[in-house]
Amino acid sequence: MDTQAEVPEAWMGPGVAGIGLASFFSDAGHEISTALLPDLLTATLGAPASVLGLIEGISDGAAGAAKLAGGALADDPSRRRSIAIGGYTTTAVLVSITSAATAAWQVGVLRAGAWAARGARGPARNAILADLVPPTAYGRAYGFERAMDNLGAIAGPLLAILLVGLVGVRNAIALSIVPGLLATACIYHAVRRVPRPARGERQPIRLKIRPVLRGRLGRVMIGITAFEFGNVAATLLILRATELLLPAYGRQVSTQLAIGLYAVYNAAATLSSVPAGRVSDARGTTRVLAFGVAMFAVANLGFAMTGDGVAALAPWFIAAGIGIGCVETSEHAAVAGFAPPAIRSSAFGLLATVQSLGNFIASALVGLLWTAFSPEAGFLFVTACMVVSLGAILATRSGRPTR
Repeated sequence: MDTQAEVPEAWMGPGVAGIGLASFFSDAGHEISTALLPDLLTATLGAPASVLGLIEGISDGAAGAAKLAGGALADDPSRRRSIAIGGYTTTAVLVSITSAATAAWQVGVLRAGAWAARGARGPARNAILADLVPPTAYGRAYGFERAMDNLGAIAGPLLAILLVGLVGVRNAIALSIVPGLLATACIYHAVRRVPRPARGERQPIRLKIRPVLRGRLGRVMIGITAFEFGNVAATLLILRATELLLPAYGRQVSTQLAIGLYAVYNAAATLSSVPAGRVSDARGTTRVLAFGVAMFAVANLGFAMTGDGVAALAPWFIAAGIGIGCVETSEHAAVAGFAPPAIRSSAFGLLATVQSLGNFIASALVGLLWTAFSPEAGFLFVTACMVVSLGAILATRSGRPTR
C-alpha cells in the first residue's frame, strides 16, 4: 500500500529548528558574497568576466569532490558533529575573508576553500537531521530544511543590496560573517540534541558507492541522475527572460524584471518544500519526486515555447520553482529512507556529487546548444532529460521510504 494510516506530527523539535536556521543563515551569508562577487572581481580588482566563470567552475568542482569525501567521513557518527560544525565555521570565515583579497587568484583560492567546506558539511548535516526525526517524518524535516535554505537564497541578495549602499562592496562581504557564524551557532545547538555515540573504534574511511546503489535507492538514483543532468543553473532562466523582455523594455528594465521573476522562482520553491514533505510522508516519496520532475518538464517546455512578456514567463518560473522544491525535498527524503543508516552519509554524499556534476554538465550542454542552435534547443534538451527521469522514477515501486 502507498498510503499510511497515520502520519505522526511530533517531528519539529529544537534540533530540526536548529538545522533549518543554520541553512537559512548560512545561505543568506554566502549569497551576499555571491551577489557581490562579480562587482568585486571586475570593478574592484579589474579581472575579466572569464575569470569569474573560471573561479565559479573551480569552486563548484571543489564542492562536488568534498561532498563525496564528506559523506565517507560522516558515515562514522563520532565524526559528524565536528564535520558539520567545522564546515559551517570554515565557510563563514573564508567567505568573509574574500573581502580583503587584492588579486583575483586570492578570491579563487578563498572561494574554492569555502565551497569545499560547504560541500563537506552537507552529508553530515543531512545525516544528523535523519537522526533527529522518525522515518515517518523525513519528508517534512527535509522539506523544512530546504524551505529555510531557499528563504536564505532570497534574503542574501536583498541584504547585499542593502549593505552595499550603506558600507560598500568589500565591507558588505566582510559582514557576511555575521549570518555565517549565526549558522554555526545553530548547527551546534542542533548537534547537541543528537545522542552521542558509544565510544569505540572509529570506522575506516571508505567511499561506499556500490552498497549505496544496491536495492531500491539505486533504482531511484537512476531517475535522480537523469533529472540532475537536465537541471540547469537558474542563471540561464534569468538570461532567457532577459532576452525575451529586452525588445519591449530595454536592457536595464528587462534585467530587473528577470531578477524579479527569479525571486518568484525562489519563493515558489520555498513555499512548496514543506507541503511536498508532508505529502511525501503521507503518500510516498517517489510520488512527490515524480510530480516535481513533471512540473520541471512542463516549465522547461514552456521556456522553449513561450512568447515575450512578464505574464507569459511568470507561470514557467512558478512551475520550475514548485518542481525544484518538490524534487530537492523528495531526493533527500528518499536517501534518508532508503539508505541503510550505517552508510546514510555516503548516500547523501553521492546524491550531492550527482547534483553538482549533473548541474555542471546540464548548464554546459544547454549553453552550447543555446549558442550553436537556439535557446529553444537547449530547453527542449532539458525537457527530454525530464521525460527520461520521470520514466525511470515511475518504473520503481511507489511508496513511502521503509526500512
